[in-house]
Amino acid sequence: MRTAISLLLAVGALALTGCAGPERKLGRGINNFTEFMRLGEISRSMEQTALFEGPDIAYGTGFIHGFNRSMARTGVGFYEILTFPFQSYDPKFLPEHPVYPTSHKPNLIADQIFSPDSSLGFGGGDVAPIVPGSRFRIFDN
Repeated sequence: MRTAISLLLAVGALALTGCAGPERKLGRGINNFTEFMRLGEISRSMEQTALFEGPDIAYGTGFIHGFNRSMARTGVGFYEILTFPFQSYDPKFLPEHPVYPTSHKPNLIADQIFSPDSSLGFGGGDVAPIVPGSRFRIFDN
């Protein structure tokens, strides 16, 4: 009995966490689900509409197009969070990586995890990469 329970727990753990597919699908789902905190689709759509169709319709048409894309990304993220333990780990509806406006590509956050230079007390990276329009970097190579 003890062996059967141990084997069942080992197979269950392997099915949920032993492969890279489920954790990648869950991470992609969380990224997509939190799209409205990032506002990447809205910013990119407004910027692209202003560049290709003119600045006078960027705030209306670009915002609505970005809002629709954000809703789609949030829905796909919710679906991927719910179904992450099951097969089909490839992205089906949207690109795997989130989009950003062309004028802003975020870098690593400026904190001691990614640049632990204790002699300076600070390191390079973005100060607030989630906030749209914050492109200040401490060190820009």
